[in-house]
Amino acid sequence: MQTILKKINLTIILLIVTVSVCSAQKNKKANNDTEAWRYEIEAVQTGTQGSYLIKVWSYSKKPDVAIEQAKKNAVHGIIFRGFIGSQSVAGQKPLANNGNLEVEKEDFFKSFFANGGKYMKFVSMSHDGAVAAGDRMKVGKEYKVGVVVSVNVSTLRKDLEDAGVIKALGSGFN
Repeated sequence: MQTILKKINLTIILLIVTVSVCSAQKNKKANNDTEAWRYEIEAVQTGTQGSYLIKVWSYSKKPDVAIEQAKKNAVHGIIFRGFIGSQSVAGQKPLANNGNLEVEKEDFFKSFFANGGKYMKFVSMSHDGAVAAGDRMKVGKEYKVGVVVSVNVSTLRKDLEDAGVIKALGSGFN
């Protein structure tokens, strides 16, 4: 009986280790895909007060990795790129006015955008992260996947201001 329990315990431990290794490899792949910050953002509709509802197009060899990275890409885009508006939704400038901010505050943004990092506090998937049929396409050897997300820009701005990463809106008038 003890031999059977030992075999079961060993099997469970091996299963846990295997799942952990696979998860770590997936996160590494996702980070490699994100390092180039290859994505596109488009306005979807006006969100609730202080938030933007946007579609983020992310690229990866695996569609599930692109979906996973959409949140990170959305927050990065709001901070550093902004987005062009549509007929019904106004475009937005990036929160950062300094084009070198990402390099100047590299230590801050490295931890901010780490897996499970602080960026997660400001973004959520819309429609439970479901991807419409036309929002997943094969482009060469990789996928381009569009995911609609909501970014709480007012809270994000406040957090970046409090951390001294960006200047407060009214600071130019002092």
